[in-house]
Amino acid sequence: MSLLDFSMDFFSLKGKAAIVTGGNTGLGQGYAVALAKAGADVFIVAHSDDWKETQELIETTGQRAVFYQADLTNKESLEGVVAGCLEAYGKVDILVNNAGTIRRAPLLDYTDEDWNAVMDINLNALYFLSQLAAKEMVKQGSGKIINIASMLTFQGGKFVPAYTASKHGVAGLTKAFANELAGHNIQINAIAPGYIETANTAALRADESRNKEILSRIPAEKWGTPFDVMGTVVFLSSRASDYMNGHILAVDGGWLVR
Repeated sequence: MSLLDFSMDFFSLKGKAAIVTGGNTGLGQGYAVALAKAGADVFIVAHSDDWKETQELIETTGQRAVFYQADLTNKESLEGVVAGCLEAYGKVDILVNNAGTIRRAPLLDYTDEDWNAVMDINLNALYFLSQLAAKEMVKQGSGKIINIASMLTFQGGKFVPAYTASKHGVAGLTKAFANELAGHNIQINAIAPGYIETANTAALRADESRNKEILSRIPAEKWGTPFDVMGTVVFLSSRASDYMNGHILAVDGGWLVR
């Protein structure tokens, strides 16, 4: 292939079908809209039925949006996600494992319930759904899986042992899946967002002391927004990233290099 064969069409997702878990709010909504803007039809999975705003945003792009309410801790629901996307679009080209949860408590007070609740969503659901989607992608001979990691993929944090363990696990599964599926023309990478303005971080931003501490370590001197990760998910979903596999891509305003 000649260097002159490269074009901006390599970033197009026209004709692709994408699953986004937790795609009705926050970062997930940003990923879903970005994929639609790039030309993909989107199958959005959420625990709640609050997706009207996301639907309107996607339909504005001219792409299709199908919504599926699911309990991602239930294996049958996970099977229904892939089956639903196949029914809606006939294929699964892209999977964005965005759904996640966090439970905060000191280690000595952390309960089994806290641990299991976080691991079930952040790691177990990601593993099983990736496995299910990968089976379809192998049949197709191509696919992209984008996992959502965290700054706590690289660091330990405090008061969030299950979240930290799960996000370290996300990195491990990203690499393990990449090793096994690269030969099938399937790329598995992860995005590690930094501190992003979403409903989940509202309490941190409202805490003047903690907010100041966070901003002091970000070279960009500001929190990110869902807009800041939209280009990243398009890149990792597109032909432009075909030789990128098993990578954890930080989008953090420089947090990790400080």
